[in-house]
Amino acid sequence: MGLNSILKIFTPASTTFYELFEKIAENVSRSGSLLKQVINEPDYDKRSKLVQDLTDLEHHSDELTHNVFTELSRNFITPFDREDIHYLATSLDDIVDYTYSAAKKINFYRVNPNDTGFQKMAELIEQGTQHVKTAVAELRNMKKIRNITEALVKINSIENQADDVFDMSIEKLFNSDIDAKELIKRRDIYQVMETVTDKCEDAGNVIESIIIKYA
Repeated sequence: MGLNSILKIFTPASTTFYELFEKIAENVSRSGSLLKQVINEPDYDKRSKLVQDLTDLEHHSDELTHNVFTELSRNFITPFDREDIHYLATSLDDIVDYTYSAAKKINFYRVNPNDTGFQKMAELIEQGTQHVKTAVAELRNMKKIRNITEALVKINSIENQADDVFDMSIEKLFNSDIDAKELIKRRDIYQVMETVTDKCEDAGNVIESIIIKYA
């Protein structure tokens, strides 16, 4: 009997972990969409409402992540390595955390987000979070490995594009005539937004590890 056959015998029938991951991934995708809305909303009060929506989403993701850890402590048999379950839950939650942080800083600093760099970063983040959701959804049965690998390639590409956008935006920022306080604020926001794409890549790396082991 092959290793994969043995693993299938000991795979739990419960779909709890998959359900939790899919819910967190839905929040990941939703957070990317909300951040893009924040960037494209010129009205401060309307942006504040969107930031509150992200706050609620971040709290919900924290709760779901805690549920993953609770299930991990309760179950001896898990669908894949316990370490991978922990890493995936953490990396997905990190995406939502940093997306929320970026939106919160925009309003906290009262920065006008009508900026080409911010808009491009938000677009890349939205795309990245959608691809993360796609990859996570396919983990349940792993029958469409190509869908997962294509999503992972796109996540990596987006992270590379975000690095370029970040570098160009920071260069442009330092060559501008804005005052030091505004420069620091904007640089801080750019750094957090770039970190979101890093976290998407981290989640993608965990998913890649899982499919290499179990597909």
